[in-house]
Amino acid sequence: MDINVNPFLSVGYRSKEYFCDREFELEILKRNVKNGIDTTLISARRLGKSALIYRLFDDFEPEKYACIFVDIFACTNLKDFTETLALSIFNKFPQKHSIGRRFLEILKKLRPVITYDALNGQPEIHFEFSQTKEYEYSLRSLFHFIDNQQIEIVFAIDEFQQIAEFPEKNIEALLRTIIQTLKHTRFIFSGSKRRMMLEMFNAANRPFFSSTQIIGLVEIPIDKYKPFIREKFAERRRSIDDEAIDFVLSWTLAHTYYTQIICNTVFAGGKKKVDKETVMRVCDEQLTVQQVNFIQYRSLLGPIQWNMLLAIAKEGWVTEPQAQDFLQKYKIGASSSARKALKALVDKEMVLSVETTEKTAYRVYNVFLLRWLERTF
Repeated sequence: MDINVNPFLSVGYRSKEYFCDREFELEILKRNVKNGIDTTLISARRLGKSALIYRLFDDFEPEKYACIFVDIFACTNLKDFTETLALSIFNKFPQKHSIGRRFLEILKKLRPVITYDALNGQPEIHFEFSQTKEYEYSLRSLFHFIDNQQIEIVFAIDEFQQIAEFPEKNIEALLRTIIQTLKHTRFIFSGSKRRMMLEMFNAANRPFFSSTQIIGLVEIPIDKYKPFIREKFAERRRSIDDEAIDFVLSWTLAHTYYTQIICNTVFAGGKKKVDKETVMRVCDEQLTVQQVNFIQYRSLLGPIQWNMLLAIAKEGWVTEPQAQDFLQKYKIGASSSARKALKALVDKEMVLSVETTEKTAYRVYNVFLLRWLERTF
């Protein structure tokens, strides 16, 4: 182990060594894959869904399982989806692999245009069909190909809620019909838009109704995250005070991305002994750096939306956003206007809504923005 390598990743997944906890969710995912159950994984953005899936992949023997991850966040229609799916399989099984050679033969029959990026050499696949039916046929061919190999397939589709926004209206039914015919492929459908995902998998009139086990991913427990941070510093012959760790986890709300960013920056500072003052200084510097991005929100949002955002930041969590005392305190206006403003902020992913058994609570989505609003206004 190189003691100079920063152990706090802000993006992606490197190995088990850099991954914190999620043991409960990991066990459920492994059990589901091995017992033929598909899974829906839902959480707020940047909470670690993708890293958890790659961590799961790490536990499967490559001789028995082929694990494929495809992110469809940028897909806006069936064409994008088909091309992204084909490319993910193409990258998983290179031509030197026997499955890769067979896949290339299947792919050629679908008449794609395969090119390579001039800068990074990465392949690109494009289909230019004139009819939707041709894309539907291609999807069936791609899924049936991977399912017919002499290996179990784990297929993770990230930001799965995107298919509900495609202009083609039958995509959910088409995918559900295809998936039901597969025998050796298990799916993980992950998404960050909670309401859309729950609607897709819980509504009786939707094709994927009750077809998966749903897992909601929340923040890593403090009693798991705290020793992880301490140990990563210690492994690299450094130390960090408990008080400093407590401040980090409180300030970031233990949200994975923001916690990792702060710890990464603190570690990059090079101090052998980290105290609370050091961490506080890093947090303050982070807000100063990001201020150029945050300050524009005031002009981009309408007055009511801005007041609602600022009010939620000041309160931390809001459970009654239409209560008269709340509306009057922050000069938000009428209840109907507040409702529209809140919906707009949730849709723009500037406010996060968290549903419990009792009520729905709201907080500012971006923790750095939350802390900047607290500090500035």
